[in-house]
Amino acid sequence: MGTDLKQHSVAHVDDLSSESSSPERQKDLLAEAKGIVDVYQQADLATEAEHEMTLKEAFRDHKPAIFWAIVMAATIVMEGYDNILTGSFYAYPQFQKTFGQPFSDENGKITYQLSTKWQSSLGAASSVGSILGIFFNGYLTERFGHRLVINVSLIFMGAFIFIVFFARSIEVLLVGQILCGIPWGIFATIGISYASEIAPLQLRGYLTAIINLYWATGQFIAAGVLQGMVGVDNKWSYKVPYALQWMWVVPLFVLTYLAPDSPWYLIRKGKLEQAEHSIRRLGSKRIAHKAKDSLALMIRTTQLEIEQDRKNRAELGGWKGYIECFRGTNLRRTEIMCLSFAGQVLSGSSFAYSPSYFFSQAGLASDQVYKLNLGTTGIAFSGTVCSWFLLNRFGRRTIYVTGFFFLVLFLFLIGVLAKPAETNGAVKWAQAGLTMLWVSTYALTIGPLAFTITAETSATRVRAQSVCIARNAYNLVSLISQVVEPYFMNPGAANLKGLTAFVWFATALPTLIWSYFRLPETKDRTYEELDILFEKRIPARKFASYVIQKEDRRATAAEVAESRDEKETTVD
Repeated sequence: MGTDLKQHSVAHVDDLSSESSSPERQKDLLAEAKGIVDVYQQADLATEAEHEMTLKEAFRDHKPAIFWAIVMAATIVMEGYDNILTGSFYAYPQFQKTFGQPFSDENGKITYQLSTKWQSSLGAASSVGSILGIFFNGYLTERFGHRLVINVSLIFMGAFIFIVFFARSIEVLLVGQILCGIPWGIFATIGISYASEIAPLQLRGYLTAIINLYWATGQFIAAGVLQGMVGVDNKWSYKVPYALQWMWVVPLFVLTYLAPDSPWYLIRKGKLEQAEHSIRRLGSKRIAHKAKDSLALMIRTTQLEIEQDRKNRAELGGWKGYIECFRGTNLRRTEIMCLSFAGQVLSGSSFAYSPSYFFSQAGLASDQVYKLNLGTTGIAFSGTVCSWFLLNRFGRRTIYVTGFFFLVLFLFLIGVLAKPAETNGAVKWAQAGLTMLWVSTYALTIGPLAFTITAETSATRVRAQSVCIARNAYNLVSLISQVVEPYFMNPGAANLKGLTAFVWFATALPTLIWSYFRLPETKDRTYEELDILFEKRIPARKFASYVIQKEDRRATAAEVAESRDEKETTVD
């Protein structure tokens, strides 16, 4: 199939990985790595192989990719664990006594509550740190690669846990939560981009949706720990849950250190020989002979995106990649990624997904609250597993829009039952049941699908930055929700109880309407095909039915070659 790609790669590694290398120069060097015609011929073979691959073949031939995607995404367990930990402590007797203030209820009984101000501050603390971590991750991952960034983040994570564990005042606890949020922000985004870059087409949905499973796993573990410690009448009742976070650091550090770098990252750095080696590591020996075809497809996709960047006069060096996420076709992609991710919060997750405080304020006893909380997280875990059976049967768009419809419906019903629940204990349990239905629907649909949609929609050239922008859109909306949610629920503030569901109904309904008109179908599309669909500005509701012809790919090849010839003519 022409001259061996590897023979040309070494000579150009330094030029491609240079920080000062322009997009046009990078495109030329990639084309020189192998004759432009040969690259496109091999890329066609790789594209056909991707579409013809069955799910069984994907699992059989890509076991290493599955393993390493699972390993790199496992850090999400730590974020999921803490996500409900501190919020659940608000209804935790010992935590309330240590960090709260005395409060007289309607019957004159003295209880302890964290003030609304501190509930909001602690709820927002990790999100503030996460926003910073995500922002830095977009730059660091593109510069140093996924593996190195996640290793360093785990070291800092282990150090920051000491702060929350030894905190004796709520102020120190707040600082610890902010600092812990920085590596959590990195974990929240790095697993998505890594899994999306190493997964074959048939497994892409599974290996990105698994991130939500890890999130649910962390929450399930936290709920079990909370249930087990609620009867401990001393400071260890909340210190032990914090201390258990250390158990993840060492094993995850060792495993992620051994993981291969993403071949897409290596191609962007011009390390084509290492990229081919990484592709071979991510597949079985059975498909080792196809490594060059896969490499050619990655090169061709990168060339297409470089050409699109050239048209938009994009500059992707350093932090400028963030700006390019809002130019040309990337702007539409960024909108889709941000709103599909932020939709998780706009659907009412801060109210319904961690319902311990809601159950407590609704009048349920502490032991009932934590049993329900454990059951809710168990449902979330099971729902995420079940979502895998939907991924390849139905489209991403279909699952997301349908799921959102039912979330809106459940919020409305919870709100309707709010007033009757004040005088009827059975109605409180009906609200609890609807909350569990909400969680199961969320875990089955938009919970995992938001990760998959975000991973598949991003352009490979700015994936790290665009995923980080999308996650920060989620965090900013989450930050607002974490500030206002305690005011809605706290007895010393609005005390809306179940009526809070109407507030989130008002944010969920517009998001449902947006998803129907603006969310495209990304199922069964290679990254090159998605580039073409966005470049052609195909309407969202026609993404699934649009047939990409070979002429579309040839036109792309001609554009790259023509642009290259024009540059050479100018130089001459």
